[in-house]
Amino acid sequence: MRTAALILSAGLAVLAATGCTRVPRGVEPVRDFEVERYLGKWYEIARLDHRFERGLSHVTAEYSLRDDGRIDVLNRGYNAEKGEWSEARAVARFRGEDTVGSLSVTFQWPFRGGYHVIALDKEHYEWAMVSGPTRSYLWILAREPVLDEEITEKLVEQARAAGYPVDELIWVEQLPRPDEQPGE
Repeated sequence: MRTAALILSAGLAVLAATGCTRVPRGVEPVRDFEVERYLGKWYEIARLDHRFERGLSHVTAEYSLRDDGRIDVLNRGYNAEKGEWSEARAVARFRGEDTVGSLSVTFQWPFRGGYHVIALDKEHYEWAMVSGPTRSYLWILAREPVLDEEITEKLVEQARAAGYPVDELIWVEQLPRPDEQPGE
């Protein structure tokens, strides 16, 4: 597991080093963002392919608030071929106002990457769509391992209209969940 975690961390560092923290041109992070409601576990429903997540299923992200106002990030995914879990830890901070869903995430200092919530269920905080610093980074997240098909289609169409290559989305296997996951 240690090797897989190092590979995952290195890949995330590459994202940070090559991408910086900017928001893609023409894309707006959500406003009236409430970090306390965003905290907790999210399941990755779909993503654009990247080396640091390649081959991983059952991917989750957990966010928790630190005493200093920053956010601890724990990403986990299962590599079925190797039969092991990979995880990467990071720290995020808002790029500006904490009511705008635009953060800078550091997986390995000094490398940072952008994390921009570009769509959000503001009523219940049950789903979100997140962009990285370019349109080649996109994630659809949900509080449950499965997201309603109508909501999923709406998010895909929103991403398509914003210029993301949605035909390249990878639909992440979430069910059934492997028996053991670190920290659970």
